[in-house]
Amino acid sequence: MLKTKNYEFWFLTGSQDLYGDECLRIVAEHSQKIVSELNATGKFPYKIIWKPTLIDSVSIRETLSAANANPDVAGCIVWMHTFSPAKMWIRGFNEYKKPLLHLHTQFNRDIPFDTIDMDFMNQNQSAHGDREFAHILTRMGVVRKTISGHWTNPTAQERIADWMRTAIGALESRYMRILRVGDNMRNVAVTEGDKVEAHQKFGWEVDAYNITDIAEYVQAVSDADVNALTDQYYAEYDIITDGRDVAEFRAHVAEQAKIEIGFRRFLEENNYQAIVTTFQMLAGLKQLPGLAIQRLMADGYGFGAEGDWKTAGFVRLFKLMTAGKPGAKGTSFMEDYTYHLEPGKEAILQAHMLEICPSIAAGKPAIRVNPLTMGEREDPARLVFTAKPGRGIACSLVDLGKRFRMIVNEVECLPQDKPMPKLPVASALWRPLPDFATGTEGWLIAGGAHHTAFTYDLTSENIADLCEFFGIECVIIGGGTTIQSLKRDLMIGEVYFG
Repeated sequence: MLKTKNYEFWFLTGSQDLYGDECLRIVAEHSQKIVSELNATGKFPYKIIWKPTLIDSVSIRETLSAANANPDVAGCIVWMHTFSPAKMWIRGFNEYKKPLLHLHTQFNRDIPFDTIDMDFMNQNQSAHGDREFAHILTRMGVVRKTISGHWTNPTAQERIADWMRTAIGALESRYMRILRVGDNMRNVAVTEGDKVEAHQKFGWEVDAYNITDIAEYVQAVSDADVNALTDQYYAEYDIITDGRDVAEFRAHVAEQAKIEIGFRRFLEENNYQAIVTTFQMLAGLKQLPGLAIQRLMADGYGFGAEGDWKTAGFVRLFKLMTAGKPGAKGTSFMEDYTYHLEPGKEAILQAHMLEICPSIAAGKPAIRVNPLTMGEREDPARLVFTAKPGRGIACSLVDLGKRFRMIVNEVECLPQDKPMPKLPVASALWRPLPDFATGTEGWLIAGGAHHTAFTYDLTSENIADLCEFFGIECVIIGGGTTIQSLKRDLMIGEVYFG
């Protein structure tokens, strides 16, 4: 499984030296207690590390520079316990480049009405200290997440944990390498894009190889390795032969095992974390990669079909952002296929030729071998299943020529109560929010693609925060969207980002 490093987040507390040593001792004691108790909740995907109180421009710059330089630090959580004159922070934030969370909280939850005095007021000034701090961040244009609420509040804690996952996506994006096997599907517009701009915005290296380069790895796989992995397939999944000869069926499945091993070796040896293929370029392969790609995605690799490297990149980031999340329901490449337009029950059937990640499966996937009219190769093996019901988001990164736009649609995956025995691919049935008409019309108006990075385990807020860090437009279609409000947002985005 491709995983992130064991990152940490630094907790920085701001103050100044005008209140005396005793006040600073209390400030440090309070911030240490906050960090200790937050870590003890077990709610956070990464450890929070306390750092000494920052009271001058020298210590601030040194600490932020150290956070920049430390590869284990994914971001900083900053809080002003008392008043911290904000000009002290300018030099440090001129240099700081990692994700930033401004936690607007205070140590005490309640005002001690019976005993409050000026000593207490001097020691507990977050209400105006954080305003001074936020002002300079705004004036400097520093991108940050702001979370307000008492640090013991479960909602605030959940939001901090969510931001950590977003920060991991932003940081890991800088090291993404995407393997393009072949090129974009001929004459398709939406899967194209500016790879140089993507390298600048997201940090992605997008490299193209001939299919024959990776096919050599496939052809070099030993029979022993193929048989061992095929045996593993048969142990892990149900087998649906559809009346085919069992030996012939297994031979098709074994071909996908060969492709998986070869592709995996190429990805590992060349340090790629995402891959795209196209059915128009399969020289050297007997089948379009199906089961092989599904299993690579399940192990954390990004994927996009028909050369769609933009979707592959975000599938990979979403896998990283949700890795280890309790109760995670899955992330996958997805494609809009066809509609169900029964009044009051409108929905979109999501699928692809082969490559849907089994992490989203509602039950145990099964292997089937069926013809594929595209690609002019033998019948490929694939995992078939239906997706879990529940809320999720479908995300499409599009290149508008001058810039990128991310389009996010909040969706409700529906139980698939009606069987589709003749559909030999994995599928999901979902209803876009706020309703079918607004969701689909909004998607079309915004220029969304037919491919998406889909996940149950992130929210539109996560993606908006991620896009803000990248400096790209994010358009959200959700429960409160109207076509007029969406058009207004698009016009504003055109002025701001265009």
